[in-house]
Amino acid sequence: MAIFQRIRQWASRIKRDAVTLWFAYRHPGTPWFAKLLAAFVVAYALSPIDLIPDFIPVLGYLDDALLLPGLIWLNIRLIPADVLEECRERADLWMKEQGAKPRSIAGAVLILAVWIGLGAALWGWFGTQN
Repeated sequence: MAIFQRIRQWASRIKRDAVTLWFAYRHPGTPWFAKLLAAFVVAYALSPIDLIPDFIPVLGYLDDALLLPGLIWLNIRLIPADVLEECRERADLWMKEQGAKPRSIAGAVLILAVWIGLGAALWGWFGTQN
């Protein structure tokens, strides 16, 4: 049972850190390069749509298990400690009051744009093969 408890704690930290990045993106003390990465990570993490759908075997969970935590870890390393602490407190308060993480419509639009662009590229490539 201990391993399941650790996995649950890890997952809750990932959720909290995604919300932390949401606040860090808006914080004036966050460096511009960290804000740029935070904008992407937050849009993706809070999007209701995955880049790789979960129903695709193995790959569907790869983004949730490796890509997203890795991007969150990298982004958190780029934020100054005092800003990170303040944003984590705000994220904890937000999640306690709201009971859930926010949703990102911009993230959903970004993911849809990637899929549409990929589809258009494949359409164009296969269309020129004939």
